[in-house]
Amino acid sequence: MREPASENNALPPQSLLERVKDYGQEDVFALWDELSPEERDVLVKDIEDLKVSFALLQGLDLPRVDRIIRCSFRSQGIPAAAIEPVPESNVSTVEKRTMEERERWWKMGLKAISDGKLGVLLLSGGQGTRLGSSDPKGCFNIGLPSGKSLFQLQAERILCLQRLAAQSVNEGANIPRIHWYIMTSPFTDEPIRKFFESCKYFGLEADQVTFFQQGTIPCVARDGRFIMETPYRVAKSPDGNGGVYSALKSSKLLEDMASRGIKYLDCYGVDNALVRVGDPTFLGYFVDTGVAAAAKVVRKAYPQEKVGVFVRRGKGGPVSVVEYSELDSSMASAINQESGRLRYCWSNVCLHMFTLDFLNQVANGLEKDSIYHLAEKNIPSIHGHTPGYKLEQFIFDAFSYAPSTALFEALREEEFAPVKNANGSNFDTPDSARLLVLRLHTRWVVAAGGFLTHSVPLYATGVEVSPQCSYAGENLEAICRGRTFHAPCEIAF
Repeated sequence: MREPASENNALPPQSLLERVKDYGQEDVFALWDELSPEERDVLVKDIEDLKVSFALLQGLDLPRVDRIIRCSFRSQGIPAAAIEPVPESNVSTVEKRTMEERERWWKMGLKAISDGKLGVLLLSGGQGTRLGSSDPKGCFNIGLPSGKSLFQLQAERILCLQRLAAQSVNEGANIPRIHWYIMTSPFTDEPIRKFFESCKYFGLEADQVTFFQQGTIPCVARDGRFIMETPYRVAKSPDGNGGVYSALKSSKLLEDMASRGIKYLDCYGVDNALVRVGDPTFLGYFVDTGVAAAAKVVRKAYPQEKVGVFVRRGKGGPVSVVEYSELDSSMASAINQESGRLRYCWSNVCLHMFTLDFLNQVANGLEKDSIYHLAEKNIPSIHGHTPGYKLEQFIFDAFSYAPSTALFEALREEEFAPVKNANGSNFDTPDSARLLVLRLHTRWVVAAGGFLTHSVPLYATGVEVSPQCSYAGENLEAICRGRTFHAPCEIAF
């Protein structure tokens, strides 16, 4: 129970003051004498509730926060292990896959889905600030003919998968629904829940969608002390998309997944308009290889592209991700003489598959290690914008714990349409993502025997195929063959 401020508010609660002094954070009370009684209560609650917003397990939280700060600062001075290219044997490239393998993996994936073994995990803690929107990213409409939001496109792909799984087994079989776990943040949780409610869950059942919040962690100055956003509130930031592991554990959702019979988790970021949610081919490949973790990758477009790439850390070490800033220009440009590809060419695009057993292992491992990435930022504070750090974990931090990891190449033009920057930027805008969707779906329609007319150049337009009609271009002949569509338009049931 929270200890109330003393009746005359002369001093902060003694036990709390002693606790923060133990960890060198007594400056949080530096302006106590200037606060109103209401502001003092807010400050006391803010300090004592750190463990709530931080999504930690039960127990005293300040030691954990202090340990994270100290371990993260200390790790910055330790040289990272030398990196090596990921062995070719760890990568399923497009050119190596046979039609027989693709069909077998597709069927294996649908079988796992029909058996109720797949869960879908969406990372949706980010706001649409860089898009010029005050709404969460998933609510964003990229301008497709249908006007659908990113959330709706993803929900309808789940509905389509459920239908495909049902069709793959005997008629009349009771097909389990795919459960959708959506990680929000304190800044996006309420608007996302309201958006789903107002849209009636896009045709999904309300009880097959579970929302949970990632944690937040105090922002710290260069000396490790908490930065005060206001005289009575600590500056905090979300703990990164890698916070999903501790959030799943602390909210007991790993147990929830196990109780539902889920064995595999498809994990992805919200801001990809072409994401193949729960891709049966990728799932089948994952099951077939028997690895603990896998990632879809796309080839780097050019050596200096600003993307993280998969590497091997140390001789025979684990597969992990390094950011582009860690690769010097000679390494980034180095060519594999046998394949003709860049030696470090496999871009991380946040499309991952994990076993549930592995997620349990990662949640325990990351909690024990307590090492976060330090992002140097100017933090809004009572002293203006203060140089300091936001502490984050990344979703790809998990790969260093994996006993076995496989990479699965996806074609950029078919599965990766990032929506990160406002229209008018040079790349990854709603306009560029919309065109990638329209061009891919136009190719589907033409391949299925359809025709297009258009009053603007075709490179600037196209048709949109509803996920309710087709997941990845299949089953379109009955709808498209011999028909003419005027672009732009949506093809739906």
